[in-house]
Amino acid sequence: MDEKKLEIKVDEPVALGQYANLAAIRHSREEFIFDFAFLFPDGPYGKLVSRVILSPAHAKRFVEALQANIKRYEDNFGTIVPADIPPTVNFLQ
Repeated sequence: MDEKKLEIKVDEPVALGQYANLAAIRHSREEFIFDFAFLFPDGPYGKLVSRVILSPAHAKRFVEALQANIKRYEDNFGTIVPADIPPTVNFLQ
């Protein structure tokens, strides 16, 4: 089978990325919603920096790709030790 190749244009602001130190995941029957937020270190406040909405099939492929990348990372750099469990978060609009 021939491998498909994609070219995806990336605008500079998107290419710079967003730093997040908290992620929250919710789902319905039709989609998974990934919210990425930055929690300020000096207070109980934060800001939503990105929201990504995926179909269930795309969410499953995302998890599989993430697990493979974490394994490769740990094979190269050692075991990742998670920090403390973050607090419960309420997103305000």
